[in-house]
Amino acid sequence: MKFKSPMKVTWIIAVVLGVLGTLPFLGIDVPVVGEYQTLLLIAAWVLLALGTVIKGL
Repeated sequence: MKFKSPMKVTWIIAVVLGVLGTLPFLGIDVPVVGEYQTLLLIAAWVLLALGTVIKGL
């Protein structure tokens, strides 16, 4: 299995998801994100992992 760096758009989306998932842990209350913080963090990591394995993602 050959790894590559993810595309810039994939990386930016993963960072935004990660930041949104981290905000409630830092005490910043975002009503919509609060109950989905764990799912956002998991989605960010999965997106980065898939971006390194799948070509063109």
